[in-house]
Amino acid sequence: MEGLPTTTKADRRWRSKPLQTSRPSIVMAFFSCVAWLYVAGRLWQDAENRKLLTNLLSKNLDKRPKVLSLEDKLAVLGCKDLERRIVEAEMELTLAKSQGYLKNQIQKSSTASGQKLLAVIGVYTGFGSRLKRNVFRGTWMPKGDALRKLEERGIVIRFVIGRSANRGDSLDRNIDEENRTTKDFLILEGHEEAQEELPKKAKFFFSTAVQMWNAEYYVKVDDNINLDLEGLIEMLDRRRGQDGAYIGCMKSGTVITDEGKPWYEPDWWKFGDEKSYFRHASGSLLILSKNLAQYINVNSSASLKTYAHDDISVGSWMMGLQATYIDDNRLCCSSIRQDKVCSVA
Repeated sequence: MEGLPTTTKADRRWRSKPLQTSRPSIVMAFFSCVAWLYVAGRLWQDAENRKLLTNLLSKNLDKRPKVLSLEDKLAVLGCKDLERRIVEAEMELTLAKSQGYLKNQIQKSSTASGQKLLAVIGVYTGFGSRLKRNVFRGTWMPKGDALRKLEERGIVIRFVIGRSANRGDSLDRNIDEENRTTKDFLILEGHEEAQEELPKKAKFFFSTAVQMWNAEYYVKVDDNINLDLEGLIEMLDRRRGQDGAYIGCMKSGTVITDEGKPWYEPDWWKFGDEKSYFRHASGSLLILSKNLAQYINVNSSASLKTYAHDDISVGSWMMGLQATYIDDNRLCCSSIRQDKVCSVA
């Protein structure tokens, strides 16, 4: 009996205490987990609420009128200043082009030395005017070798004509055949030769001539006048190097408002209550310096308005430019002056 272990009542009480104290710990752990889940749920809910509020505020801010800060105002002013400078640069570019600074501009000089010509003279003609052309070739206008020698002096003369409304018909073929023989035509491929298209012919003539020849002056002549060619050459030679020259027999006159009458102007209402044309060079013979002809070339396709008459049209184009109007009575073909350079044929 002595070898058996013995336990007292106090020992048994001590060993049962851990079992009794572990129950509250389990309960506390359970409540701690519940509390943790509760707090995590609240935090997640708060995060969702903040996200929802942020989206609502963003939408409301987009709808609210914005108040520009000083930096924003300066940025707007900077854009306006940049826009103004772009407009000024475009205007300067147009001016530069009108003064001869044209990119990829193909120009040919008919002089052997490549020097600048004095003048390109374009004599307007039509399909039914072969007899007139032959008369001119036998009087004031050189032909053949004499025409080539005149070009060596810096003067180019060409009959100016467009194409038939029916391209390639007998009218076009006759002109092509005549030109192969005489070689004295400037054929405006893009222009339709017709009486009602005459005002547009000036745009095509000056544009084509300034591209083909590098000259001081470009002269438009009607086929109902005779020229004192040497007198005209002397006049132009004295004005070499004069930019912006718009030369002719300057006139104005009453605008015809009655349809059906000769010289009727469909746009008569644009000329004011007095119904009077502005000052312009007579269409029988008018002269433009190179930079003015180049201005027509640059703007002919879109910007230049034509009126019922070609001389009025050219005059309207000159009004917006820094052109020097030169009224020379020697270019008034009906004048009684002895030294005039043209006369009615």
